[in-house]
Amino acid sequence: MTASDGTIVSLENVAKHFGAVRALDGVDLRVDPGMCLGLVGHNGAGKSTLMNALAGILAPDRGVMKVHGHDLTDRYSVAVAGQNGIRCVFQELSLCPNLTVAENARIFHPSLTGWGWKRRAGDMIAGKLDEIFPGHGIQPDDIVGDLSIGKRQMVEIARAFTVTDASLHLVILDEPTSSLDAVTSKQLLDFVRVEVDQGLSCILISHMLGEVLDYCDRIVVMKDGLVVAARAGAEFNRDTLVAAMGNVVEMEEIEEHEAREWQRGKTPVAVEAKTDTGNDWAPFIAHKGEIVGLAGLAAHGQTRMLLKIYEAAMRGRKTATVSGPVALVAGDRQTDGIFHLWSISRNIGIRSLRGMVRRGLIDPVAEAAMGREWQDRIKIKTPDMNDNILSLSGGNQQKALFARALASDAEIILMDDPMRGVDVGTKLEVYDLIRDEAEKGRTFLWYTTEMDELYNCDHTYVFRDGAIVADLTRKELSEEKVLQSSFKESA
Repeated sequence: MTASDGTIVSLENVAKHFGAVRALDGVDLRVDPGMCLGLVGHNGAGKSTLMNALAGILAPDRGVMKVHGHDLTDRYSVAVAGQNGIRCVFQELSLCPNLTVAENARIFHPSLTGWGWKRRAGDMIAGKLDEIFPGHGIQPDDIVGDLSIGKRQMVEIARAFTVTDASLHLVILDEPTSSLDAVTSKQLLDFVRVEVDQGLSCILISHMLGEVLDYCDRIVVMKDGLVVAARAGAEFNRDTLVAAMGNVVEMEEIEEHEAREWQRGKTPVAVEAKTDTGNDWAPFIAHKGEIVGLAGLAAHGQTRMLLKIYEAAMRGRKTATVSGPVALVAGDRQTDGIFHLWSISRNIGIRSLRGMVRRGLIDPVAEAAMGREWQDRIKIKTPDMNDNILSLSGGNQQKALFARALASDAEIILMDDPMRGVDVGTKLEVYDLIRDEAEKGRTFLWYTTEMDELYNCDHTYVFRDGAIVADLTRKELSEEKVLQSSFKESA
């Protein structure tokens, strides 16, 4: 079924409230065939709530939802969305970790039954992975829970684009590149443009403004549960897009981060470690008060290095030399970061409990005070810090993890690609916090897949196949040099 005017989906005055929080406050949205629609806004603007409604997960409190011209408001669901060719790649991945890649692909396709279904499902998902992400290194019989978060994201994306007997009209991509490096991100976005040019529609939610400006035909800006701007992508630039989002920072701050004067070796060594390969030309060294970047293609040993340092500090393992307590800001917050059943305040305070014990018990007043302090300092958007951590948007959950680390007594902060789903304004605020804390003597080890973030670092180690292959100062740093080091031996 299609609408007479060809519209795939049309939402009119859609609203969704969670208690006092107005996640959506009357949103209109339209997606036409062959359109890549960009959806941007700060954390808590309502983007993911809107997509959950469109995917059939959340029922709106009011409004009209039309698909292919038919009013499906009263019976809309995940199944109905799927029957109408609408799929969503969620920011918080929805794969079953105990199943294989092929078995996860089968979940989308009930028609894959009978003898040999697993082979057919495996061939299908492998073919789509090859098409979108050449050289991905994922096998159909891999257990999803054993894959890195970047590879899990690749599987979830590829699965959404697979087709059997049911037609596919619209794919919603909620922060699809948040765990991908620069190479795989470009592979995905180039694939999306090809599919859109052939008639498929996509909604791209991203805090990477360059991606939205470069690849989207139309851009919709949300703020506080409302659409505040909607026009052709060509009518926006970075300045006007940030202005529409209501960001108070100047664009010069985004284009050029404040540089720190740093002389290597002027302070004592805080961390020293070797990579697992044993063939790297230099050890991993970080000095007190230094911001050290870890770069290179995803899953080439950066996270392993951070975990090695964490194990040495927390469990006494002789995998590295670490002079001081550590805290970890996890990028995969659902698996490694948040405590799902706890409040926001308790999630923040867990790393600092020792200092909040009074007569053998945790002081709830001290815990609440710490929560309020960091809500203000890092601008966590919630009406009540006693609410469950899952009541927050993904970006605000990540803010809570930053607050946990920075509120602690840790002298060394390990950051495992921690800016997943965080808006540009919040990123700049966190960058300022990191620089301020480094000036006070804290050491930051920062793995990131975002090239722009590396310019906040005093120097950057590039990893390839588990080894350090380059050490670039801020002046030497460029995307070209990082990619060259990532693909070939350093001179």
